[in-house]
Parts: sequence; structure tokens; C-alpha cells
Amino acid sequence: MKLGIREKRGAWVCFFGILANILLAAGKIFAGLFFGLISVTADGFNNFSDCLGGVAVLVSFFVAGKPADREHPYGHRRAEYIASMVSGMCVLVLAVELLRASVGAVQSGGGEVSWIVYVVLSVSVAVKLGMFALYRIAAKKLEAGALGAAATDSLCDSAATLAVILGGALAPFVPFADGAAGILVSCFIAWQGVKILRDAGNELLGKAPDPALQEQIKRIALEAGVLGVHDLRIYSYGKGASFATLHAEMDASLSALDAHAVADGIEQRVREETGVCLTVHPDPVDLSAPEEELRQQVWETVRGLTEGIALHDLRRTGEGRVEFDVTVPYRCKIAEEELRAAIVSAVKQRLGVEADVRIARE
Repeated sequence: MKLGIREKRGAWVCFFGILANILLAAGKIFAGLFFGLISVTADGFNNFSDCLGGVAVLVSFFVAGKPADREHPYGHRRAEYIASMVSGMCVLVLAVELLRASVGAVQSGGGEVSWIVYVVLSVSVAVKLGMFALYRIAAKKLEAGALGAAATDSLCDSAATLAVILGGALAPFVPFADGAAGILVSCFIAWQGVKILRDAGNELLGKAPDPALQEQIKRIALEAGVLGVHDLRIYSYGKGASFATLHAEMDASLSALDAHAVADGIEQRVREETGVCLTVHPDPVDLSAPEEELRQQVWETVRGLTEGIALHDLRRTGEGRVEFDVTVPYRCKIAEEELRAAIVSAVKQRLGVEADVRIARE
């Protein structure tokens, strides 16, 4: 399979990271086993778990780079999230095993400490800081969240290794210091595993889109001359594979051809500036004086019922009857049925009309 430039660069960064972690893991595990320092061995297995994470990211660049097909019409970009979850499970298994060994080391006492151990660990700190810089630069240039997470992990690993150095230095004076340091490193590894699973799970479940991206899309639509926008929904299938829908309010007097042209212009500009594949649904708005007056009256009636409420798609459906949609933020604690009843009652009391209300969260 032919990879794009982004995938090739990401794969090379992953390859160097995996190689560095393999060398660090081998050096630490050998030193830890030879000198009987469980914390050093634990830190070596931590580097080995980083190899698993690196392999997962490397594989994801190959799989995610595959084009869309009949079975996967939105592409394969989410492959990295699945690989990350597998990696997270492996990290948790390692953490449990190392924690068990560390508890045994606390009970049996410490081992011999050699200057060789300090050399290995000091080199590890320097290498991990270099990997942090490499991952961070690559993550920004390639806009790869997985590499950004690897950068954070490398920086945390440097801090964990410094803790191991401290535990080894105290081992001759405090017998259980090495085992205690091993327990700390094991807990750190477990925390990393949980974080990997949480982040990947949020992506698969569909986390909230970037607020800056939402505002940019709304701004582009409003600059096209529409009266208002609402019901913006953004669906991400990984880097470079985002889709969205948007309702754009337009003057009802526009012809279907003119409304379609406006919608097409918005979709094209959003695709060019953000990479998001947007579908715009035109919402006709009657701008005649009676309708504008009714819309303003209804808005003045409902806007104080809860913070962040918005109104759109108001229509007369008969004599003394209207229907409209309202959106409220997820932070609103009022139940939808309770809020709907309050809106219907307020509109009836003030305007003397019956209201059919649809409520959506955003």
C-alpha cells in the first residue's frame, strides 16, 4: 500500500521511537535483574509498554492511510483508536504483574546498587527527553494526536526514571526503598494504561468537537449572508475524515436555485478552509412583518426560562397555534419534559396561542 507524505513521516517517527524504547527496555531490564533492583526492572517494562504503544501508532498510520471503500465509506482513520485500546490493555496487564513483583521486593528488602545502574538510568532520562522533543515537533507538524500523547508519555517517563534513580540511591540506607519505587512506577504505568483507554474510548464514542472549529464553520456560514445557523453536528472519523451537517436560515423569498447556490458556496468554503465535508440544509424564514413580530414575541417569552436557550424554525400551524424548535446546552439541568411544559405554559399565558415545542441539546 502506498502511503502519503504525512503517513510516511509519522511512520518514521514511530520507528525511531520504537527502536529507542527497545534499547532502553533491554538495558534497564538487564541491569535491574542483574543487580536485583525491581524498580529498575519495572521501569524497563514501562519502556517495553511504550514499544507496544509505538507499534500501535505505527500500524495505525498504515491502516488509517487506506482509502475509503465499500465496507468503510468514511475511511479507516479510526484504526488508531482501536490500536490504542489494545495497547492500553497490554499496559494494564504489565502494571499488575510489576506491582505484584514490587510488593514482594518490599517484603524481601533491596538489592545491590552499582554505578552502572545510574549510568543506564541517566542515559534513559536524556533519551526520553529527546524523544519528547521529537514527538512534540512531529505532532504539531503532522497534526497527529497520537504522537502528541507519545510526547507527553515520554516526558512522564523521564520523571518516573528520576524517581527510580532516587529509589536506588536510598536502597542501601532504606531496604524497602527499591520496592517502594517499583510500586510507584507500576502505579504510574497503570495510570498511563487507563489514560490510553479513556482517550481512545472517548474518540470511538464520539467526543465533543473542537469549539474553535464549530465557531469557524458558523462564521463562514454567516459571512455567506444567511440569517442564522443552528443544529451544527460534526462527526469525526479520524484526522482528515470529518463530516458535518448544518441548518442555515435563509429568506423564504429566495428561489430554490438561489438557496442551493448559497448552500453550495458554504460547503465549498468550509471544505477548503477546514477540511470538513459539510452538508447545509436551508431553512426558509418568512421575513414578513407579522411573522417577525410573532417570532420576537415568542423569543422574549422563552429566553429567560433557562440560560443558553435558542429558538428557531418557528411556524404558524393554524389559527392560534405555532410550532418551533429550541436548543439548550447540555449543562442545563432542567428535564426536557419539564422545560417543554414551562415553554408551552409561558407562550399560552402571554400570547394566548398553543405551542408545539421540540427540544434539542447542543
